[in-house]
Amino acid sequence: MTSNHAFYLYAAVMLLAGLGIPVMAALNGGLGAKLQNPALATTILFVVGGLLSIVYLIASGSLPKSVPTHIPVYYYFGGAFVIFYILTITWIAPKFGVGNAVSFVLLGQIVSMAAIDNFRLFGAPYNPVNLVRFAGLILMVIGVFLAVRR
Repeated sequence: MTSNHAFYLYAAVMLLAGLGIPVMAALNGGLGAKLQNPALATTILFVVGGLLSIVYLIASGSLPKSVPTHIPVYYYFGGAFVIFYILTITWIAPKFGVGNAVSFVLLGQIVSMAAIDNFRLFGAPYNPVNLVRFAGLILMVIGVFLAVRR
């Protein structure tokens, strides 16, 4: 696959993943509101997701024989960020609106991704914040605020 084809494939898959985030927020926010318990709704989400992950891991044949020990411990804390996101979106989205909640999540993602790429944090490839990228980031931030404006 040429790198151009890979770019478009990766972009399409990530667009699809991005489309699912507000759907997940609406579904889990609704579940949390109906249960009147955002923590229980989050737990249910992770049980279902965990089971599906295990099924995929087994079905894909990629079950490792052992876990490497040379991986820095901070790489294992991604789950803490996911838990925080799911708990907060489940609690806040029904009160604040899915669009508003996800828009501010997007704003946080914009700031975080620029810092991670620019400073090569966590082993990320270098993608510096140059003038053109900075202008794009500013336009995205403006877009978020225009999208949530009442």
